[in-house]
Amino acid sequence: MKPFKHINAETIDDAVSALSKKSKLIAGGTDCLGILKNKALATYPEILVNIKTIPGLNYIDDGAEGLKLGGLTTLADIAESPVVREKYCLLADAAGAVASPQIRNMGTVAGNLCQDVRCWYYRCSPLTGRDYHCYRKGGRECFAPAGDNRYHAIIGGKACFAVCPSDIAVALTALDAVVKVKGPQKERIVAIEKFYRPLGNVLRANEILTEIQIPNPPAAAAKHSFLKFRSRKTIDFAVVSAASILEIEQGVCKDVRIVLGAVAPTPYRAVKAEKLLQGKAVDADTAAAAAQAAVAGATPLTMNAYKIEIAKALVKRALLN
Repeated sequence: MKPFKHINAETIDDAVSALSKKSKLIAGGTDCLGILKNKALATYPEILVNIKTIPGLNYIDDGAEGLKLGGLTTLADIAESPVVREKYCLLADAAGAVASPQIRNMGTVAGNLCQDVRCWYYRCSPLTGRDYHCYRKGGRECFAPAGDNRYHAIIGGKACFAVCPSDIAVALTALDAVVKVKGPQKERIVAIEKFYRPLGNVLRANEILTEIQIPNPPAAAAKHSFLKFRSRKTIDFAVVSAASILEIEQGVCKDVRIVLGAVAPTPYRAVKAEKLLQGKAVDADTAAAAAQAAVAGATPLTMNAYKIEIAKALVKRALLN
């Protein structure tokens, strides 16, 4: 690993003032340290700004307006929280599905949301003798379309086909969450649906994600579901995931949110499927139709068309679960 300066921030303002294009945040470090060891980044940070030393950013606060999570709250705390499990079980299930117990004990919710993509071309270490200067690193092409693209995007891929790797982002999109971002001038609130871009997220070089805010669930009887398909059950990133919140009133769908993960560069809101279900009874036939509508815009690459069938199966299972 290349040498770098390490700063333990004592306050959010300390961290913000230390951030620049030459620095990088570190909290749990479960993703950051690995990518630095592999020397896979286009530019290597000169400074690591440790925000785990900032007090008061690890909390789960359930109030009248909904749930608030500090950015340093660990995934394990979220997965095991009684209030999250009772009122926001979708989020608890997503947190519990991340990696292994060791990773969940170290990894933070903000870190999970802001983690880098897992594309093997992007992360390929020059130490292996190969160095893919891809579009995401400032190059001119994405190597996935003509290469091994088993785990890449089937929806919305253009210049870059890497998918958003965050399970938490999929759940929070279904929950209509927002995030609080702190920069040098002021705080701003960003809807989680607008937080991600095809090549990353909206955070500027000197901004920190400090809090996640989730409104109260639509109804106590609303059915939450988070399903994740992965190659190895215990530790892998999602091949495809699906999150849904279904509200039934008098036997028909009053409201529904369906979000797919690992199929697009951002969490993918299946709006066509949601519209199809509005005002209808949710049975095997309508669930199958909604599942088909959820992937209606898919344009798979040469090796990942199988993701379409997995996505359809997860959406149908989530709605009927």
